[in-house]
Amino acid sequence: MKNETCPVTGEVYSGIGGQAVMEGVMMRNKDDYAVAVRKPDGTIAVKKAEYKGIIPNKTVYSIPVLRGVLSFIDSLVLGLTTLNYSSDIYIQGEEKDSAEGEDGEVKEKKKKASETLLSAVITVVAIILALGLFMVLPYYASLIFRPLVGEGVVLSLAEGVIRMLIFIGYILLISRMEDIRRVFMYHGAEHKCINCIEAGLPLNVDNVRKASREHRRCGTSFLLYVMVISIIFFAFIQTDDRVMKVIMRIVLIPLIAGVSYEFIRLAGRSVNPVVGLVSKPGLWLQKLTTREPDDEMIEVGIRSVEEVFDWRGFLEENFGDGKQKDQEKAD
Repeated sequence: MKNETCPVTGEVYSGIGGQAVMEGVMMRNKDDYAVAVRKPDGTIAVKKAEYKGIIPNKTVYSIPVLRGVLSFIDSLVLGLTTLNYSSDIYIQGEEKDSAEGEDGEVKEKKKKASETLLSAVITVVAIILALGLFMVLPYYASLIFRPLVGEGVVLSLAEGVIRMLIFIGYILLISRMEDIRRVFMYHGAEHKCINCIEAGLPLNVDNVRKASREHRRCGTSFLLYVMVISIIFFAFIQTDDRVMKVIMRIVLIPLIAGVSYEFIRLAGRSVNPVVGLVSKPGLWLQKLTTREPDDEMIEVGIRSVEEVFDWRGFLEENFGDGKQKDQEKAD
């Protein structure tokens, strides 16, 4: 059975997704995922495994909103796992290259690699705190405008604008770091690989290089929708108790994430022009979180895809071999 096809662009939903990691790309297809990492010596290390989710029973993943909450948690868990793997691989590669060099530095790197579990715990706590700060700090900052606009919808809108400005400012700030810029380049490689496949083109460096680096199912768009939907929630859920307002902004994060997931799921498959229009801001924001990758990064993305996804069978089933052969001749 063929997958859903967009009659406007001709793109076909593949069902695969992924994320950038340290010097690499993770791709996931259903329960299978693969991480491909470019080592300091130029070779590509690959790990393929299964992740069935925090709840193995797939029935709950068919329940709207709840599946969004679970998928959000799954993304955090799998994201941390693959990030730790990629950092360990890269550190081990650097240790091998410098084994005859500075012993003190090598020992320090080994110590860091052995603290992976602790790093994961710290990262989880940091994410929770960051979500809290992004939800709570804008509320207190918006109180500056309360003497002018009073309580209610207008103040909630001001809070939402402040939240978005903090988020965009944060992205702009971290994008100045060299390591983050490279992660953003691998993020671009991940998107371009998926777009190449869903456009019906053979997965090779030349085709991937020409593909778009924006994608409607991206986590960046998801975070933007979280902020927009939070404005709607807090505009209608009002209370005069400041403490309760702060509690709501933390407690409602899972529900907001679940609703946001439903929208990004719809945006990834829908051809409705209204949905497409609403998706535009998320695509624009991805221009900040993705960069054009080099050919070596694209090769890593391709390797990750091929570990979990039969793209040749996908093209044959959904596009036939005509488009593929024509493209191969052009190449």
